[in-house]
Amino acid sequence: MDWPALAISLTLAAWTTIILIPLGIIVARVIAWRRFIAKNLVEALIALPLVLPPTVLGYYLLTSFSKHSPLGSMYHAVFSQSLAFSFEGLLLASLVFNIPFAIQPMQRAFEALPGEIREAAWCSGMSRWRTFFSIELPLVWTGILTAAVLTFAHTLGEFGVVLMVGGNIPGETKTIAISIYDRVQAFDDQQAATMSALLLMFSFVAIGAIYFLNDRFKRH
Repeated sequence: MDWPALAISLTLAAWTTIILIPLGIIVARVIAWRRFIAKNLVEALIALPLVLPPTVLGYYLLTSFSKHSPLGSMYHAVFSQSLAFSFEGLLLASLVFNIPFAIQPMQRAFEALPGEIREAAWCSGMSRWRTFFSIELPLVWTGILTAAVLTFAHTLGEFGVVLMVGGNIPGETKTIAISIYDRVQAFDDQQAATMSALLLMFSFVAIGAIYFLNDRFKRH
């Protein structure tokens, strides 16, 4: 087992989930309940990482993070290091390719929430913020949980974008998915099988937990 690679993967997945879920709640709520001219365009952009080949997305992110790009040059000027092939760049890339996994489940949950519930809360004297925290969030918590689990699990298993943007630097950007690839290339089937089984088990348990909790919520 490549423990350093696993630690990097877990750290990357945790930070991605922590950052994306609060931001995703805001975006998902706006898209679900507000009408604006570019709504369909925004939804298309959110879903784009689902259909875009990882190498294509990785190439554009790598180009955006290079020293010759505005973002990359600004980062290099401030921190005196390259954004590409660093954990920070890998985290930014992870935020991008996990956008649909974080936003879409919560958007569907907000869309399924009847607007009359909010209006009833407002008529009862509750402020918009209190309605949001006391009424809306508890009713869409399964969507939030689904988004968090999918984001975390997808980050652990992502390979193409991670390899393009982060490279294969041990102890910094080498994730467990890349480590599995390296073990296969080195004909180390035992280690590759062990790490693959770990990801398979985690993914199965995560998806199973989502279905179980959603079923319990529907019954109650």
